[in-house]
Amino acid sequence: MELRVLRYYLTVAREENITRAAEILHITQPTLSRQMAELEDELDTKLFERSNRKVSLTEAGMLLRRRAEEIVSLTDKTEQEFKNGNEELMGLVSIGSGVTAAASDALSQLLEEYHKKYPKVRFELHTGTAAVIKDQLDKGLLDIGILMEPIEVEKYNFVRLPKKDVWGILMPEDDFLAQKTVITPTDLHSLPLIVNWRIDEREAKAWFGGSTENLNVFCTYDLIDNAALLVERHLGYAFVIEGAFKNLSGLTFRPLSPEVSNTSVLVWKKYQPFNQAVQKFIELSRNAYRA
Repeated sequence: MELRVLRYYLTVAREENITRAAEILHITQPTLSRQMAELEDELDTKLFERSNRKVSLTEAGMLLRRRAEEIVSLTDKTEQEFKNGNEELMGLVSIGSGVTAAASDALSQLLEEYHKKYPKVRFELHTGTAAVIKDQLDKGLLDIGILMEPIEVEKYNFVRLPKKDVWGILMPEDDFLAQKTVITPTDLHSLPLIVNWRIDEREAKAWFGGSTENLNVFCTYDLIDNAALLVERHLGYAFVIEGAFKNLSGLTFRPLSPEVSNTSVLVWKKYQPFNQAVQKFIELSRNAYRA
């Protein structure tokens, strides 16, 4: 498979229309149709469901789209790393993290200091779950990740961030629990819960008195946005990290008591060759959090 053809394929997949994709790519519609047919022949599988006005991806087509996006992204990243020679430091640093106060504080401070020293370096910031970030780190699509502990760090070098993330309950401002300053296990007895199991299971069991089996778990989530919508509709009380949400009108946060908190680590893959821009970012991070 040629990289050029994969780029064509991604454009068709995005536009869902051969003619419109051909216009964007500045090639003729018959040429693009022939390229897509040859790609299907090369892979010996059907990639598209075709109708008069629209093309949609088959299951195999969706798999190829994911792979093609990874290949094209990694290729672009590699090309960027080798540009600009030994002139003033330039390049690209890709960083993935969840939405937490520790991650936000660390990134904003590090990027501010780094930008003062190396103003021509560009950054790509990606937000996702820990599983997604680790997968992209392992594939070389991300250089740096910020992950909440506990995690297995055998594959990574890391520095621990100083700020803790505190867990609590997100609820409507007019809820009866909003009158409290902290939330205890007794407060949540039988109430519908919206849970993110990034809270360490052992800590959760200890906080609830040894078991989580009898909890009224209405829903689980990975990122806060959808969970907040459910809380707004009074469908449940969400376990969240303080600082993981901003300006949610009509909602309020109360910390857990006893306190439950997690630390986070800034990680990069062991034995991974990095461009000079990434190496300088790692050096800066190590110096900032050496203690």
